[in-house]
Formats: sequence, C-alpha cells, structure tokens
Amino acid sequence: MLICHSAQDGKPLPVICLAGPTGSGKTALALVLAEELGGEIINADSRQVYADFPIITAQPPAEERACCPHHGYGFLPSDRKISAGHWAETSCEIVHAVLKRGKTPLLVGGTGLYFQTLLRGIAAVPPVDPAVGAKLEARLEDVGLTVLYRELADVDAAYAARIHHNDKQRILRALEVFYATKHPFTWWHANAMSAPLCSGPLIVLKAELDALTPRLAQRIDRMIADGAFEEAGNALARCPDASAPVWSGIGAAEVLACLQGRISRMECVEFWLKRTRAYAKRQLTWFRAREEAHFIMPEDAASALSLAREHTFGEECS
Repeated sequence: MLICHSAQDGKPLPVICLAGPTGSGKTALALVLAEELGGEIINADSRQVYADFPIITAQPPAEERACCPHHGYGFLPSDRKISAGHWAETSCEIVHAVLKRGKTPLLVGGTGLYFQTLLRGIAAVPPVDPAVGAKLEARLEDVGLTVLYRELADVDAAYAARIHHNDKQRILRALEVFYATKHPFTWWHANAMSAPLCSGPLIVLKAELDALTPRLAQRIDRMIADGAFEEAGNALARCPDASAPVWSGIGAAEVLACLQGRISRMECVEFWLKRTRAYAKRQLTWFRAREEAHFIMPEDAASALSLAREHTFGEECS
C-alpha cells in the first residue's frame, strides 16, 4: 500500500510509472507489481483507449484484468480522439480514486508523452481558433498528409522527428498550434509548462531492437490468430470513415488496407511488423533521453519493487 498526499493540497499525486517499448513485457511485470504493492493498473497507452480494438492494440485480456483492477482501457469510440491533456486529467481522477482506496496507482504503457504530461506538466498552449484547424483539414484534402508532414518538419523539426509521418492527428495539432501561436510545439514544451500533476519513479524496461523484433512478429501472428481481421471488419461496419482517428493506428491501418483490397494479407503482415518495429525504435530513443528514467530488465521484478518502495509520500490515504 502506498502512502500519499491528498490531491486537495496542490501537491503532485504519487504514482508508479512502468514504461517501455511495445512488446517488451510491461504487462507481465505490471501484474507482479500490482500483486506485491496492492496496486491498480491505469492505462498509459494512447491506442489502448479505443473500444473497438482490444486485440490489435493488445489490451489486457479478461484473465489479466481479473488479477487486479484495470482502468482506462477500451472506452473511446473509433471516431473520437483524445489529447494528452484530456488523458492526463482523466487519469489523475482515477489516480486520486485509487489512492483514496488505499491502493497503489500503477501507470503502465508505452506512450512517452503521457508520462511526460503527468510527471513534468502540460504545455500551456492557449485555445486555438477552430478556423485554423478547419483550414488545415481543407489543405489536407488538397495536398495530402506527406506535404503537411514536410511543412511541420520545416517549422518544428524536433517534434516532427518524434512522431510518425502518417500520424495525422499529431501533425495537424502541431501545425495548428504553430500557425495560431507563432511558436512550435517544442517551444511550448520548453517554455510554458504547468506544474507536474504526479510524482514517482519512471521505471523503463530495457530492450534491444534486434532481440525485440522476433517477439513483435510473433505477437502480430498471435493477434491475427486471435481475430484481428474480424475485429477490424466489425469496427469498419461501425465506423466506415477511414479518416477516423482510430484507423491511423499501427495494425489498424494495415488491416484496413488489406480489407479494402489495397494490399495483400502478406503485405499487411510485413507492413504491420515494419511499422511496429519503427515505433519501438522511436520509443527506445525517447525513453533513453529521459534523465529520470530507471532502466531494468523485464524479468527483474526485484529491482522494480525496490524502486517503487523507495518512493516516499506524506499523509496516509484512507
């Protein structure tokens, strides 16, 4: 059980953060930590929020959720998007509720921006005139995403390098912030951050890309065997708009292209693995640049528990 400050005193809420690249073994270690620390698991993965894709986004199955409470998985419709700020606000409400129950909040996932938002604060970007976003959407229709990504690289090379060139949501958001405020996203992140919302160790699983790749390939094969194509087909019936936020995700985009006859099943698996590997590489690069990260091997539960127990809090929650 953790000892914590009340969220009412203005201090960051205490949490344990478990991060790492996709397929590195976060789920297994999270269950060990939850059992040892009396924990409840909170999703910190930007794709596992979608309700229609439990298989393709590797959401915890029922047998794992039965081991301890899980929060923040599979609640968002396919046609909706969620910002890091909205996610952080929702997650802090969950964290506070977990602490009030006298339990340990374990944030688990691979979305680096989510952890940064909680542990370092949110970029205080002012509201953007909807007309700016509408103009960018119109330009997207005219010139395509590749041109807009290049445009972003010209005005904010550092942010462009951190995101995928097909990540429409983040590309449009970064460009609208730049055109509305005359400052790139990275400027806001460096110069206008709010106070941290949470505090605690950022435990990151070590992984080498070459060793991780076969595991990623096996996981994709398992997802397909578990019904990834059927899952995407059902989602397509509910959300036929191929421009909806969910369809830009890894796996969803490739399976959609296959279902629409644009690529073969073999190409689908090939592109899915290639894109997953590229994402894992970006995750590794991002986490290695975090000064606050504590790196451990996936099987080293003892070190993870030691790091978690070193975290000291104030008044005990009841």
